[in-house]
Amino acid sequence: MLEFSKRTNTIEQAAYKYQLQDVKEPNLYRDLYPYDKIPIIPFNHRHVPMHVPDEIWITDTTFRDGQQSRSPYTVEQIVHIYKLLHKLGGPNGMIRQSEFFINSKKDREAVYKCLELGYEFPEVTSWIRASKEDFELVKQMGIKETGILVSCSDYHIFKKLNLTRKQAMDKYLAIVSEALEQGIRVRCHLEDITRADFYGFVIPFVLELMKLSRESGIPIKIRACDTLGYGVSFPGVALPRSVPGIIYGLRHFGEVPSEQIEWHGHNDFYAVVTNATTAWLYGASAVNCSLLGIGERTGNCPLEAMVIEYAQLRGHTNGMDLTVITEIAEYFQKEIKYPIPPNTPFVGKNFNTTRAGIHADGLLKDEEIYNIFDTGKILNRPPLVAVDSYSGLAGIAHWINNYFNLKEGERIDKKDYRVQLIKEWVDKQYEEGRTTSISDEELEEQVRLVMPELFK
Repeated sequence: MLEFSKRTNTIEQAAYKYQLQDVKEPNLYRDLYPYDKIPIIPFNHRHVPMHVPDEIWITDTTFRDGQQSRSPYTVEQIVHIYKLLHKLGGPNGMIRQSEFFINSKKDREAVYKCLELGYEFPEVTSWIRASKEDFELVKQMGIKETGILVSCSDYHIFKKLNLTRKQAMDKYLAIVSEALEQGIRVRCHLEDITRADFYGFVIPFVLELMKLSRESGIPIKIRACDTLGYGVSFPGVALPRSVPGIIYGLRHFGEVPSEQIEWHGHNDFYAVVTNATTAWLYGASAVNCSLLGIGERTGNCPLEAMVIEYAQLRGHTNGMDLTVITEIAEYFQKEIKYPIPPNTPFVGKNFNTTRAGIHADGLLKDEEIYNIFDTGKILNRPPLVAVDSYSGLAGIAHWINNYFNLKEGERIDKKDYRVQLIKEWVDKQYEEGRTTSISDEELEEQVRLVMPELFK
């Protein structure tokens, strides 16, 4: 059978529609996931086409997955972070949605306070289990879209839910149907998709969801959840680990439009950012992230990372205010007391700080030599030099010029004798056995002694 596809504008074979394979025993892919060994990356050398959507955007799970690995935020903290997300995402809604728990009284209070702000973006959405009790909460609160947990691997269906594949599908479809009858948009979280039987369960289930979507006229979103971070972005990798294969399969065989596909990854194998970008490149409009990557176990995809990835892919920021990334980092450190590892890209204290004297010398001559981009302009974070035993005269001079924001004509040269006096003091510290970097406060005091005019 041949059909003309509006998705590809070509005539395609459509001889087979994937049917549910209601197996008696779970398929645990033991050849790929032996458990007593490191997982295997299988290749079948099949390549699927890239298909970058017309629009790509970010969604947020800071208040959902981001709260599953740390002490819960206060209502005030949630509202403040939500305001920062709104400011970062800009007027074009690059941070399109933010999902919230709604089960506790505190969660619901935070949701109401965020709704009262009246922001179009990020839209407030909820997250529930596939139960009627949770669904009642969504209806009571007047939330227009909710995520529903629909675990799709046999690990979850057989071992956690104690259901067959058909029983699980029937249960999920019943909950989705009820939501649609109430006019509520549904986002189906296909948990553990990178261990699921993609063509034996995922695609048949998704086809039923798309049928419901067409019948109701309400778009159903598919969130592909790489729950344990098994996703692999390399070309030619076999399912169920292939990120390109999953996104292509959802679009091509599952009949899901790009704007209804969302990727949600974890960082168990250090691949979370690459996998999210790959999902964009192969047809998912949305990638789901949390601020600073805070989330279950190794965390989610850092939202700030995907902001930068978007700018690299598109060549512009589409209205996002990237200086807010620095505001967010400062708020988490100072107000929430969350310790950000100092070498974390874009938000860590030392991400654009150098300790090597030879690098500091380069920064002094032209910061572009050793800085990834104009971090002062773009992130409101000028490059810094940490002064220690390796910094040399150039490092000290660079620290002085940046710390005191000295302009051209005012800047201190590394050959200035007063810089040499400070270096002698620094050298003495380490000769006496010091092992830590010199603090800003200590350096400020030394500068006060030899350059008092800078304090006038």
